[in-house]
Amino acid sequence: MFVHFFHELKKANVPVSLREYLMLLEAMDSDVIDRKVEDFYYLSRAALVKDERNLDKFDQVFGHVFKGLDLMNEGQTAEIPEEWLRKLTEKFLTEEEKAQIEALGGWEKIMETLKKRLEEQKERHEGGNKWIGTGGTSPFGAYGYNPEGVRIGQKEGRHGKAVKVWDKREYKNLDDSVELGTRNIKVALRRLRKFAREGAPTELDLDDTIRSTAHHGYLDIKMVPERRNKINLLVFFDIGGSMDSHIKLCEELFSAARTEFKNMEYFYFHNCLYEGVWKDNKRRHNEKMSTWDVLHKFPADYKVVFVGDASMSPYEITYAGGSVEHWNEEPGGLWMERVTQIYESCVWLNPIAEKHWEYTPSLQILKQIMGERMYPLTLEGLDKAMRELSR
Repeated sequence: MFVHFFHELKKANVPVSLREYLMLLEAMDSDVIDRKVEDFYYLSRAALVKDERNLDKFDQVFGHVFKGLDLMNEGQTAEIPEEWLRKLTEKFLTEEEKAQIEALGGWEKIMETLKKRLEEQKERHEGGNKWIGTGGTSPFGAYGYNPEGVRIGQKEGRHGKAVKVWDKREYKNLDDSVELGTRNIKVALRRLRKFAREGAPTELDLDDTIRSTAHHGYLDIKMVPERRNKINLLVFFDIGGSMDSHIKLCEELFSAARTEFKNMEYFYFHNCLYEGVWKDNKRRHNEKMSTWDVLHKFPADYKVVFVGDASMSPYEITYAGGSVEHWNEEPGGLWMERVTQIYESCVWLNPIAEKHWEYTPSLQILKQIMGERMYPLTLEGLDKAMRELSR
């Protein structure tokens, strides 16, 4: 059965590997879970699914292989096993509610009557107290009222009286264009990795220790430097104004980046990059750092990321004195060009949905200055941005 499960996942285009499958079998052999379908579901999902976008495919294959819901396209009705309905009902109904159902003839009576109605009914029915339809007081159907019944074809409950809901099963694929949470951001940032062992030898090299000990005939401990991500990251965050509505998302990005990159430096700016940036927003008027000093301090091998909505007056980019906060001696666009000339790996992440970009002239200007390397701050956009920086 497990081999069949593996092949069905491959057929559904879920990218599972043989190594992951063997890891799952090893976990099963080690009895890391109880012998329950629910536990196996979560274990196999954790072992075999690497991308959240494949969770829906996995659920459909799992239900199909392990005698759950059949694989269905949108618009088809789910044939839910009666024993599933019974177990779910026993789980969620109170003793008082169960007694009320028994007073009507019990679960068996309700399900038997429903099957009979399905066999007898040949057309749509509205109102009434017998047939499956809409309105009325029949125990079966939608948008009506009955003390206990089976809700079929209704979007959501209204009275909370249904014994069980029996609707078509519709899956909605996880959208790779949705805004991110901290966990998803971390997963996407991990694409930007280049490991190296640098610094003082602080970790035990087990393989070399065994090899050297066997060769010399006595314990010969070997140490190696810690394995670190060698990527150096420089991030510029747009802050204030129209960016206030994106604070939560930027905080999540900042938190994830600080976790993933040990060699990360960050600075704030407003709307467009000018001659000064800052680290503390409370002291930004008194403790600014020269942008030239920043560009000279961090070498060209740094990966640079700008985070902002790029929404401003075009004059703030193209003209001296265009800034809304101070008199800038040089256009903001000139500073942006200097950054892109110094740092070969440079991208812009925009929290605004990409479908709105064409309506903002300033955004189009900055996108052009960035060499079209502007990406939406979504799962897909962040993934593309990390691929660009990894070149």
